[in-house]
Amino acid sequence: MIVEVVTGAQEQPEARVVDVDELNRLHLALGAVTDEEATEALERSGLGRLQDAETAFIDVAALRAAAEPQSSAPGWASRWDEMIAGARARGWLSADGASLQVHVESAASG
Repeated sequence: MIVEVVTGAQEQPEARVVDVDELNRLHLALGAVTDEEATEALERSGLGRLQDAETAFIDVAALRAAAEPQSSAPGWASRWDEMIAGARARGWLSADGASLQVHVESAASG
């Protein structure tokens, strides 16, 4: 699963969730946007916040709410639970279970 921030309508950066059936990997992909634009898009969408150039925190409930309706994979909910349990075991889930720490990658071309 990928949370991406890319330039959307009217050249305004937008955050969206893609590859929702791929629950073996989760990261934030940034297109040709500044850190400030990425932070604003994530906060506006309710999906999370950028900590620095390498790390972001994604809201678990908002991510599930955005991803689950797009899913077509059988057993998605149980695979989601496994992903969250794996993140907890690796120390990537906040103590209250509300946010996931994810790696930031570039999705910009050129």
